[in-house]
Formats: sequence, C-alpha cells, structure tokens
Amino acid sequence: MIGLVRAELTKFRSVRGWLVGCGIAVVLMVLLAVVAAAGTDARVGGPGARAELPRASDGTPVLDGFTFLQQPLAGDGTLTVRVASLTGVALRPPTPDEPVPTEREEATPEPWAKAGLIIKDGTTPGSPYAAVMVTGSHGVRLQHDFIHDLAGPADARWLRLVRRGGTVTAYASTDGAAWTTVGSAPLATGEMSAGIFVATPPHQEYEQFVGGTSVVGGGAIATGTFDNLTGPGGDWTMVDVGADDSPNRPEGTSTRTGDTFVLRGGGDIAPVDGGTGPKLEQTLSGGFLALTVLAVLGVLFVTTEYRRGMVRTTFAATPSRVRVLAAKSVVLGGVTFAVGLVAATAALLVGTAIRGDNAYPADALTQVRIVVGTAALIAVATVLALAIGTILRRGAGAVAAVVVLITLPYILSAAAVLPAATADWVLRITPAAAFAVQQTVPEWPQVDQAYTPAFGFFPLPAWGGFAVLCAWTALALAIAAALLRRRDA
Repeated sequence: MIGLVRAELTKFRSVRGWLVGCGIAVVLMVLLAVVAAAGTDARVGGPGARAELPRASDGTPVLDGFTFLQQPLAGDGTLTVRVASLTGVALRPPTPDEPVPTEREEATPEPWAKAGLIIKDGTTPGSPYAAVMVTGSHGVRLQHDFIHDLAGPADARWLRLVRRGGTVTAYASTDGAAWTTVGSAPLATGEMSAGIFVATPPHQEYEQFVGGTSVVGGGAIATGTFDNLTGPGGDWTMVDVGADDSPNRPEGTSTRTGDTFVLRGGGDIAPVDGGTGPKLEQTLSGGFLALTVLAVLGVLFVTTEYRRGMVRTTFAATPSRVRVLAAKSVVLGGVTFAVGLVAATAALLVGTAIRGDNAYPADALTQVRIVVGTAALIAVATVLALAIGTILRRGAGAVAAVVVLITLPYILSAAAVLPAATADWVLRITPAAAFAVQQTVPEWPQVDQAYTPAFGFFPLPAWGGFAVLCAWTALALAIAAALLRRRDA
C-alpha cells in the first residue's frame, strides 16, 4: 500500500497544472481575506455601533447600560422586591433634526426587557454582576456576567437576591411567602453596588429576502414599577449606567411615591449578538473558492486517467481497484489538507493584521479549530469530488455535481438567495453543512437575533456539520468502490 501511495503522489506531482491549482487556491483564499477585512465595519455590533464596546471578563463584547437605583453592599446581605409592572414604549429613530429619539407609541415591553434586582461590582460598564429579573416574555431569569442565563418561574413577581461570601443566590415567588430557588452565581467578595434596575433592548425586526437581509426597528424605553423593596440599608442613589457611551439613549429616570419606585430607561445588559458585526471567520470567506478549485483537481485526478486510457495501465499494475481508490484518496486528502492549512493560516493572519482586534473575540483554541476545520473541510470535500469523479468518469459532469452539492448550497444560503427556512435545511442535509466549522460567534438564547445562515449562523454545530460532509464522502466512496469492482476500465 505504501508503494501505491507513493506512485499516486508521483502522478500528482508530475502534473504541473495540478500544482499550480494548489497555489491558486492559496492565493484566492488570501485575496478574499484581504477584501473581507478591508471592507468590514471594524465595530462590533454593525453600523451605528461605537468603536469600543465594554468587554466581559472573558473578552466577549457586551452591552451594559441600564437605569440603576443602588446603594453600597459591603458584605453579605439580602435584597427583596416585588415588580408590580413592566411596560414598554417604542421610539421613533433619531433624525438630523431630532437627534434624540422621541416616543412613538405605547407598546408591550420587548421580550427581553428586564426589571429586577442586581448586585454589581461597581457601575463601570462590563464589570461582573448577578441579577434576577422579570422579563417581557421570558419569565423570571437569573443572569450573571452577561453570558449566563437561567430560567425561573414564568409568573413570579417577587424577587430576592441573597449574597453569602462569593456566591449570590436568586429566589422568586408569586406571593412573597413561598420562595423558589432560581439558581446561584459566583461573584467576588468586597463592596458592591446593589439595588433595582430596568433595561430594554431596542425593537428590531429581521427580514431575509432574495438577495439580502435587512434589520429595521428603533429604540425602546422600559418602565418598571417596584414596591416592597428592602435592602442592606442606606440612601438610594440613581445611576444611569453606560449613558455616557450611548448619546442616543433616552435619559433614565427614577421617582418614588411612598414605598413605590418607578424606574424608566433604555439600554441593555447582554452579550453583543455578533450577527451584523465583524467576525473572525470572515477572514476565511475564501474557503469556498479554494475548495472549488481543489475539488476540480480531485475530479481531474481520476477522470484524466479515464480520458487518456491510463487507468487500464494502473489497474493492470494493481488488480485491486479499491486499493487504487484508497491510495488516491490518501494522497489527495493529505495534499489538499496541507494546502488548506497553509491557505487558512495565511488568510487568518493577513485578515487579522488588516482588520485589527475589534472583531468578535475568538480564543486560541477557537482559532485553531476554524483553521484546522477549514483545512479538513477542504480535504474531505476534495475526496468527495474524487469519489464522484470515479462514479461518473466524466470531468465536466463530476465538477458540476461537486458544485451543486457543496459550493452552490453554501453560496445560496449565505447570500440570502434562499428563504431562511430553506437555507436552514439545505445546510443540514448537504455537504455544505461542513462550513459550520468556521462559525465563531455563539448563539445567545437570551438575545433576540435572526440566527440564520445569511447572518453567519449555521443550523448545526461545527462537529455536526463536518459529520454530514463525512457521511456524504463515505457514501460516495462506497458507491465508487462498488462500481470499480463491477465495471470495465
């Protein structure tokens, strides 16, 4: 088998055009990285977002703005409140004549509008926190450090936070007497800011149509009414967290009538969704071009021998035709994996150097995963092309089949040519599902976003999408092996 692999490698190296094709694949991927990086809005969150968003402790860009009625909490303590109501107001988007958004109409609160209790390590945006809240449509939630979200009772309105050492525990109740534990969250010891808050994300509607996407909407204001508030003791002070960094955000207000507090304001406490901002995988957007070029080589690696009649000599020297197919697969997979690894690494380095560090963050392991995953995607797809070429024995038909199976579904889905639901299924069942290995931005359940391929989100996880491609390749190789045994050369 080793000698057979060596012979097939010699065949590949002897055709200058195939080596040139490998070089073209690398060049195309790097060029697309340059174009993608140079044309990307360098601000996380897309057009209109400010250049520097606060970051959570793990580097995730976050939104951290809310109306906060707080008092210091030096050590252990308990806060309790009843959220009597949570309402919302939609805003007319700002214009040059009206730079501050104005109220448009009364509306139900946004699904992720929030009103409740929070303990936060100061009022600097991005600092750690733990909060229990009533939401517009998602019941009671315990959220902490922006990325963690835990569901509680759907109909509770009484909330409680208990801090003991480095742990904050959240409770909820429907009557203020019987309490249900929502969950616990770690929070550093030391003096914190503690109290009640209100926040709401803007109203947004995502639409996908033939050839593009759109995001329409405007700002929003939430109003939370609280009573039965008890805290560690001391004077309550209102802070409009993050207001200095959001000039278009309506000013937060706080009023008190007896034991009833009313907080009103905008802003949000959540990770940035990343759907419309720059993402690291955009530097690898040339992967589908490199894959297409190398897949053509995969087809030619076998169909050229059929066209020139050389396959008879090959089978005469090695009667086990399946071994020949296996050797070709090993050589082609190994070569294209190496080419893909070089291309993806170069594209990532070049794209990152041009774009800078303002994209959605990806740790070292994630970067390794998308680079190695892209190389593996290209290699397995090229072996799939080899199998299809073996089945059809005609270059043009095999290349067309590869394009229809892999490249075309990816382009139609990512470019929003297909409806969102159709694109979702296409990227579940076709080999193009493997492009999920390039996704770096997580889907946050506590953030409303159109999690569709047009916005850079795949329906399957990275391993799941790659498994779909591997299944197609294994099936094609099995069919090719069966046909090789039965057909004449």
